[in-house]
Amino acid sequence: MAALLRSRLTDWTFVVPVLAVLVLIVTWGRSLPGPVIVVVAVLLGGAVLAAVHHAEVVAHRVGEPYGSLVLAVAVTVIEVALIVTLMISGPEKTQSLARDTVFAAVMITCNGILGLSLLLGALRRRVAVFNPEGTGGALATVITLATLSLVIPTFTTARPGPEFSPAQLAFAAVASLALYGLFVLVQTGRHRDYFLPVDSQGQVIDAEEHAKPPTTRAALMSLGLLLVALVAVVGDAKTVSPTIEAGVAAANLPHAFVGVIIALLVLLPETLAAARAARRDRVQISLNLALGSAMASIGLTIPAIAIASIWLDGPLLLGLGGTQLALLALTAVTAVLTVVPGRANVLQGGVHLVLMAAFVFLAASP
Repeated sequence: MAALLRSRLTDWTFVVPVLAVLVLIVTWGRSLPGPVIVVVAVLLGGAVLAAVHHAEVVAHRVGEPYGSLVLAVAVTVIEVALIVTLMISGPEKTQSLARDTVFAAVMITCNGILGLSLLLGALRRRVAVFNPEGTGGALATVITLATLSLVIPTFTTARPGPEFSPAQLAFAAVASLALYGLFVLVQTGRHRDYFLPVDSQGQVIDAEEHAKPPTTRAALMSLGLLLVALVAVVGDAKTVSPTIEAGVAAANLPHAFVGVIIALLVLLPETLAAARAARRDRVQISLNLALGSAMASIGLTIPAIAIASIWLDGPLLLGLGGTQLALLALTAVTAVLTVVPGRANVLQGGVHLVLMAAFVFLAASP
């Protein structure tokens, strides 16, 4: 036991997240010089890698689809806490923060992570194979949640701007939470096999064969360190955001582009975990991470800001603009065509990555 404890205390996957959180506590809310920003950025990258490692340990212990669900929900819960904190601290500058963050998360997950996963899977075996029943259900849930929460507010007439009335916001919050809860029940219960990785013939692979699962104690320790690492990722991303804002302003980019950069940093653990799964020919796990993260981002963020709006001042802008609506519609149509066959090649992966690039470019040059 003593040897195990010593090995843990000297393991970088333990040291880096703890050190990153300690630095976060010391630097939170302070103006930092350049060298300190560099240290925080390095620890941020280390925390991302540590989060991926511990997520894979937990996933290997509990199996799929619970493993990908743990990482998706953990990242989203902390992301929601960060959004609400920022909205409380500066409501006059954050009227569209929830909308921009959720939309960025949807585009990054449904185009960036999904496209990268399909590309890596197809490069490994020429064709990436996954379960269309589970992936299609997840995609339908994401599209429904995005439409209810981000599209409908643009066209409602109860308020002058792209925002919900209190009753409409309450309905969207309840509907989002209900849909997400129903999906989790389906994913982990009656139709769990729809979300398990499949082989080239479409047969379910119910267990990993390459290594013995970790012990319960090791999995619980990794779960705790995963949460610590995710807190460090989100918090350190917030710490370096003033530097990012200054760089964005110096480059004459829109202020909303800061949200895209922060979203990219926050979603790095899921991106790396999905890429690793795809390289191991577990494309279904990658798609679980991508679509599960998009779904959790909407299904948990909208109810959280609906509650927070009770004491927040100012309007809450949720409706997307014309360019964003076009990108969301194109993403939905393309994703449906990608998912329905249950097989994808490098072309589909490339199409989604181009859509991701278009989103980033148009965010920088609207």
